[in-house]
Amino acid sequence: MIRSVLTVSSGTLASRLLGFARDALTAALLGAGPVADAFLMAFQLINVIRRMLGEGALNAALVPTWMRLRDGSGPAAAAVFAGAALGTVSAALIALSVIAAVAMPLLMRLLAPGFVGSESLQLAVTNARLMLPYLAFAGPAAVMIGLMNARHRFAIPAFAPLTFNIALILVAAVLLLSHRDSHFAALAMAATVGAAGLLQLAALAAPVRRDNLASPLRVSFDGGMRDFARKAIPGMIANSGPQLLIVAGAIVASASPSAVAWLYFANRLIELPLGMVGVAVGTVLVPELSRALARNDTAALANAESRGLELAAGLALPAALGLVVLSEPIVRVLFEHGAFTAADTKATALALGNLALGLPAYVLLKTLSPAFFARGNTMIPLLATLKGIAVAIVLAVIFGRMFGIGGIAAAVALGAWSNAASLARSTAATFGFSMDAEARRRLPRIVLAALLMGGTLWLAVQLLPTMAGAHTILQAARLAILIAFGIAVYGICLLSFRVIDWRSMRTALMRSGDLRP
Repeated sequence: MIRSVLTVSSGTLASRLLGFARDALTAALLGAGPVADAFLMAFQLINVIRRMLGEGALNAALVPTWMRLRDGSGPAAAAVFAGAALGTVSAALIALSVIAAVAMPLLMRLLAPGFVGSESLQLAVTNARLMLPYLAFAGPAAVMIGLMNARHRFAIPAFAPLTFNIALILVAAVLLLSHRDSHFAALAMAATVGAAGLLQLAALAAPVRRDNLASPLRVSFDGGMRDFARKAIPGMIANSGPQLLIVAGAIVASASPSAVAWLYFANRLIELPLGMVGVAVGTVLVPELSRALARNDTAALANAESRGLELAAGLALPAALGLVVLSEPIVRVLFEHGAFTAADTKATALALGNLALGLPAYVLLKTLSPAFFARGNTMIPLLATLKGIAVAIVLAVIFGRMFGIGGIAAAVALGAWSNAASLARSTAATFGFSMDAEARRRLPRIVLAALLMGGTLWLAVQLLPTMAGAHTILQAARLAILIAFGIAVYGICLLSFRVIDWRSMRTALMRSGDLRP
């Protein structure tokens, strides 16, 4: 499983790094004013739906059903189900796009009440309408990703999303070089979103068609498809908890100028470790747990859950502490260019430091949820997600008035912990968590290693010259040194505490599953 996780994580890392380049160009183009707020609110709406469908979310219902049909009735029956799922999801997303386009003014008033009475409202409506064609491509792409993941083909699904960011980067670079105004740039970027979705779909279609994984293609509303929808929709909402929590924060933030942009750019930095760890572990865990449950193999079940929790904790905790300690230099190096000012850096760094406190909760959700999804239970994760969103909105209203953008970000983090706590309680009450002896030995040592890394990194930040006002290259070099230092300290701690050793890592990589594209 470790090698599969590394493959998905590598693709997600590449996508996130390209996403940073995209966001850095967006920040330089639009800054953090009304135009940026409008564009980013519209983009977040599309992005949430994209995350619901993609990045392993649809695996929650698709993979267990497809594997059960393949093993019980044969590959032909599984292909018939996949063809119906592909056709039905595609038709549903086209209809949803049309309805959303008509209702967008009302929808945007609900999502961004602070925009009402300002130019940002109409800008957000126009941007969102231009982005909506993406949804028609996101549906079939998500089904194709789920089918390939079910067959342990992780490479193409992991790297196909790169096309989305590459298209947006190229358009943003052209806009910057041509010195277009922010209004035109926002509209051009919004229109590119739909075309980028088509490119991503094209990258996935060939292997699915070659292996005849979904045939015949049809729209169906029979009992099997209705059962699939009943499981898929709650699962997709539950699996998108982190993105929905940010939308909840943005609803409150829309009342303050530039706050939507600050929150968005801060959250983009949270999504790098979340994508690498949470999405990767969640994507690989669903098939692993489904196979273990089908065989009633308690040892395999305990091993999958334990290794998933170790990987999640081992990568999420140091990432969270690193983002807290290095929040301001990271934001300055990545985003403080063009229209994005030093004041925007301060506000975004404050939001980032508070959002990072919720990162372990996000990853814990990605680790716990597959245990429910593999058993066909998507309602418990959905209810936990809705509770977390409610907590985030209530606290954001209170903390936002008291502490501004920092308070809203803290409320989002607390909403994530509420979600994780609810799901952990439900896990213990429903079927327990199969943690083996190795996980119980390693987890406390992982926590201690992360804390030592965080404290040592904080001291290094205080001792190393700040280089405030220096050239971006020098600031980036300082940041790279600090990050490398933190990684080295953490690795030494893990080795010293005997959490990892080189021989076992090589063995795990050599014995992992097939990763054919």
